[in-house]
Amino acid sequence: MKYLRLLLFPFSLIYGAVVWCRNRLYDRGWLRQTGFDEPVIVVGNLEVGGTGKSPMTEYLIRLLKDRYRLATLSRGYGRRTKGFLEVAATMDARDVGDEPLQFKQKFPDITVAVAEDRVAGVRLLREGYNLRERHDQREGHELFLLDDAYQHRALKPGFSVLLFDYHRLDAPPFLLPAGNLRDQLRERRRANIMVVTKCPADLGQEVKRAIRKRLEVPGKNIPVFFAGIDYGEPIPYFPDARTLSGPFPAGFSLDRVQQALIVTGIARPTPFVEYVKTRIPEVAHLAFPDHHPFSTTDLHLIGRRFGALKAEAGQKIILTTEKDRMRLMAGEFTTQMREWPIYYIPIRMTFQEDDGSAFDRQVLDYCRLAPNNR
Repeated sequence: MKYLRLLLFPFSLIYGAVVWCRNRLYDRGWLRQTGFDEPVIVVGNLEVGGTGKSPMTEYLIRLLKDRYRLATLSRGYGRRTKGFLEVAATMDARDVGDEPLQFKQKFPDITVAVAEDRVAGVRLLREGYNLRERHDQREGHELFLLDDAYQHRALKPGFSVLLFDYHRLDAPPFLLPAGNLRDQLRERRRANIMVVTKCPADLGQEVKRAIRKRLEVPGKNIPVFFAGIDYGEPIPYFPDARTLSGPFPAGFSLDRVQQALIVTGIARPTPFVEYVKTRIPEVAHLAFPDHHPFSTTDLHLIGRRFGALKAEAGQKIILTTEKDRMRLMAGEFTTQMREWPIYYIPIRMTFQEDDGSAFDRQVLDYCRLAPNNR
């Protein structure tokens, strides 16, 4: 890996120069940024995937959805469609992306949309898109939450939440392709809040002070908060199904399972896999690339790997993440999967100590004081 980084380093220098020039053009106003009067919150990171943007977006949805008429906007990574689309809970993840579909299914009362051009997307949403039956445009969306838009600099956010993966803080600070950074570390200065995610529960105060010092931006006072992941109990893909292993109990515990096949198509599955290993004695892991579009061939492979597990029927299951469930639930796959004891594990972002209340207060203060609400 060290030698590969050295070989790729010249390309990282070229990429870095392009990124630096682009950011300076926006900073100096030579490239246009569009802002909005309504509150616009951006969630993002500096690395390529895997910092917990989806759990953070869901945390913000829970915080804000009962206070404001909220719309979320994502790019819809990996979708086969183009342009602006409103997401319905019954759509296929291949058309709208796995994360937006997950948001809509979990929060059906909010508007979820996808668009490559976030400025055009916000304009459509603020003009009352999906409000055709409403005659009073004041009933339009009041707040916009953008997932993974920190690098979308054509849009000028009102408030930016920048995420760092605790387990990646010591990674070499190399830009793509030699490293995992898609933006320079100095760009953290554009954030209003920084959150270190996936932290262990026993993270000490001395370690937190060291991390805050490392992320400190000279001349700016950007708060740094610490959060972890809370794993829920497994939920069956098909609660009413009877499989080759018997009926699906709707609320059983992982502790009764002897073997599990974990299927993931996310950027950094290690924390998820390590958690499952604390609950189940024997675990096999079938890993696919991030946002992997599952195929019939993949389903056959999953079936073979699951069949190779030695535990008796009723003592072995298939486990996935919520995000993978969105892509595995494509119409042509469901018939085969109904024969499997297949479950997904929901997750939530949880702040440590008093960080949650301080984080909430800063977000709510911004929304309250945004220009449209003054």
